[in-house]
Amino acid sequence: MINKKQYQEAKAKTLEYFDKLNISVTEQEKERIEIADFGLSDLYNVGLQILTYINTEKVCAKELVLFPYQTCPEHMHIDSGKIEGKEETFRCRYGTVYLYLDGEPTENIKARRFWKSEDEVSVFHEIELKAGEQYTLYPNTKHWFQAGEEGAVVSEFSTTSTDQTDVFTDKRIQRLPEVAE
Repeated sequence: MINKKQYQEAKAKTLEYFDKLNISVTEQEKERIEIADFGLSDLYNVGLQILTYINTEKVCAKELVLFPYQTCPEHMHIDSGKIEGKEETFRCRYGTVYLYLDGEPTENIKARRFWKSEDEVSVFHEIELKAGEQYTLYPNTKHWFQAGEEGAVVSEFSTTSTDQTDVFTDKRIQRLPEVAE
C-alpha cells in the first residue's frame, strides 16, 4: 500500500515523463493515472504507472510508465471462460525495457534482481526493447518487465484489459492499488 504523498509524487513524476515525450494528456486523464505498487509497498522497485486511454469490449490502449529499474511483476492474462486472455503489443517510446517470457533462458539477464524467492519469478527469456521497437504477447503468456536506467514509457495496444484475469506468480500481489490516507 502507498500513502497519498507517495501517490502524488509518483503521479507528478509520471507526468514529467509525458511532458518529456510531448505526450499531451487532458485533466481528466491526469486524474485517471493509476499508481500500482501491487500491494508490496515497494513502489520504486515493484510498481507501474498506468494511463488507460480506452478499454472497450474489443480494444484497449494505455501508456505504461516505469521509473528507473522499476518492475512489473511476473503474470499472465488467462482465458477465463467468458473472456479470452489479453493479447498485447508493447511499443517502447522512451528508454529501454527488458521483457521476460517463456523460452530459452537468457544467460546474464540485464534486469536487476527484484525478487526475494524463486516462487516469485520463473521466466527468463529476455527481449530488449529500445525506443521505437515493439513486441506482441499472446494470451496465456507468462511475462514480466523492467525498465533500464532511464526508466521507460511503453504504449500498450491490446484486446480488452480485465484485471480479474491477471494471474501473478507471486501470490502476495494485489493488482488493484490501495492508497492510504
